[in-house]
Amino acid sequence: MRRHADLAAAGLALALFAVASITGALLYLAGRPVYASAAPLFAHWLPHVGPGTPLAAGIVVAVCVYGPRVAAGLSWRWLSVAAYLTAVAWTMSLALIDGWQRGIAGRLTTEHEYLHEVPGITDVPATLAGFTGRILDFQPDSWTTHVSGHPPGALLFFVALDRIGLGGGGWAGLACVLAGAVIAVAVPRTVRVLGTDADARAAVPFLVLFPGAVWVGASADGLFAGVTATGVALLASGAVRRSPIRLLGGGMLLGLGCYLSYGLVLMGAVALMVLVIGRSGPLLAGWAVAGAAAVVAAFTAAGFWWFTGYTLVIERYYQGIATDRAYAYWVWANLAVLVVSAGPAAAPVIRRAAGRLWTLRRPFDLGPYAGALLAASGLAAIVAADLSGYSKAETERIWLPFAVWLLAGAGLLPPERRRFWLAAQGLIALLVNHLLLTNW
Repeated sequence: MRRHADLAAAGLALALFAVASITGALLYLAGRPVYASAAPLFAHWLPHVGPGTPLAAGIVVAVCVYGPRVAAGLSWRWLSVAAYLTAVAWTMSLALIDGWQRGIAGRLTTEHEYLHEVPGITDVPATLAGFTGRILDFQPDSWTTHVSGHPPGALLFFVALDRIGLGGGGWAGLACVLAGAVIAVAVPRTVRVLGTDADARAAVPFLVLFPGAVWVGASADGLFAGVTATGVALLASGAVRRSPIRLLGGGMLLGLGCYLSYGLVLMGAVALMVLVIGRSGPLLAGWAVAGAAAVVAAFTAAGFWWFTGYTLVIERYYQGIATDRAYAYWVWANLAVLVVSAGPAAAPVIRRAAGRLWTLRRPFDLGPYAGALLAASGLAAIVAADLSGYSKAETERIWLPFAVWLLAGAGLLPPERRRFWLAAQGLIALLVNHLLLTNW
């Protein structure tokens, strides 16, 4: 019965995606476009193959056949190395389906992207001090779309790459891939520290074969996912081991996340859950808060006040295409996108997580429920982002930092069905990248 319920959950998720696709097409024909060419995905229909096709297909087969066995048998040190390298290979192979230039090197060099502004940054302190003055559109010196829509941390990262001699789209794309692949290590490590070894090992192949890798390579949101996942992992380790240094470091990375993307304040849901599961008292949690506060203080002292930037970004948001994107469509179509970015396995994971948490009777012992609780916290962040109205379309990349936590509960899936769900995860990513040309 549970197997049928899992299939039904995935079927309903796929049906939601189909309804969103059909509705988007019908609205376009009716003269009320939703402004996403392959709605609900922000992409263009373009069936194609590329240099990455054989490698991507081979990785899917290898992970499905050997992934669970390797995850169960290797020491954690070597498993982490294998997981990271395979995740890098998976992300690169997907990107290379579009070719090197179109899939990686050219992604971050368009007029809307960060690298467009990098040559003009000659004085970093002055840039930070005057950053908010250039957020609004329709003025001669307004920032490009992505720079204006984010705090200055993301721009400064690419400026730093350029300053150390790694300028250009190729290095920027590779940096996003390398940072994003860290999720295959950080998320399972978090589950292991807070929960059980078996659940953590079960999650590894699902994070390696993460369908959202389509957008990790190469978008800055892949970088954001890697940074915040590492911050959460440090937070978990610090809470369990009562280590102020790790808590401080985790807080700093999560604080930095808020200066990479405004929406990453919602990672607070995951961070809070980690502190609760790890039974971190107020004094220990204070170290994490201090770490985040140090980042806030540094940016504020440099002249960038986060709340001013956030207020202006909301105004900029409605100066653009967001005004024409109907909330009534996107508030549910965004969730349909998760079927692709998190993969169809996320539906049975969420179903099983809900069932698992329903049996929770001993709140003082949350370790056995860690995977389910982390998945629930990721979902809570997604729902909050969705209802806010500031995520209308393009959530396949914007929600990457949240979507990875849905798969923290992959250990809830029955062992005998995990290869099936891994195959479904890999297949959905292959279909997307071979049938569509994604915009990011």
